[in-house]
Amino acid sequence: MAEEIERKFLVNGNAWRELASGILFSQGYLSTDKHRTVRVRIQHDQATLTIKGLTEGISRSEFEYPIPLADAEMMLEKLAEQPIIKKYRYRIPVDDVVWEIDEFLGANQGLIMAEVELLSPDQVLHLPAWIGKEVSHDPRYYNNNLVKRPFSTW
Repeated sequence: MAEEIERKFLVNGNAWRELASGILFSQGYLSTDKHRTVRVRIQHDQATLTIKGLTEGISRSEFEYPIPLADAEMMLEKLAEQPIIKKYRYRIPVDDVVWEIDEFLGANQGLIMAEVELLSPDQVLHLPAWIGKEVSHDPRYYNNNLVKRPFSTW
């Protein structure tokens, strides 16, 4: 079983923009049940199906599989809950971790969030100057919840 250990933060300012180029992601949810989410994601010409378990603290089980692009496009169009999440993702290495900054579009425009995957829940983490408030334990910021209640409605 794979395990994801992740912390989430809001992002301050624009200094991070000079550190990476963004890649457009489109993702939708086939299930947003809190005990198991099922996500379809497209980036460039690659598609994945991801199943995630219940979040406990900052950890949860995660399984990810490549799927055919045409299947992913059909799932996003016909099966996924709406709205589809669209965002640019920027990957910025700092020390021994890679920060993933998501700049959301559409109904979630204006939200910029950084995520970092850790090796253990107690891993010491250096926070770059552009990292703001931690939102790891605020379910409003989970991508699957941004489908149900987009940032623009807060």
